[in-house]
Amino acid sequence: MSRVYSTYQAKAKFSEIIRRVRSGQRVWISYRGEMVAEVAPVEAPKTTIEERLKQLEAEGAIGPRPKTVGKLRPIAKRPGGLKRFLESRD
Repeated sequence: MSRVYSTYQAKAKFSEIIRRVRSGQRVWISYRGEMVAEVAPVEAPKTTIEERLKQLEAEGAIGPRPKTVGKLRPIAKRPGGLKRFLESRD
């Protein structure tokens, strides 16, 4: 069963709306009688993150991931920057 709430009711009964959505129901929000929003349960993803990344690579949306990560180097020119920063805050 779905339910329509006005914006005023939605503000006052937000917890009730969340309970309905968690139970699988859809809720609509209206403003001056016009439907403006739908609150619906989030569907679980159908693919894993690894499968999705491979799919995006195949589509050309993202580039290939690096095989190995090299040793990270600090970008600060003088060591101890964090220590100086923390001391300046005291």
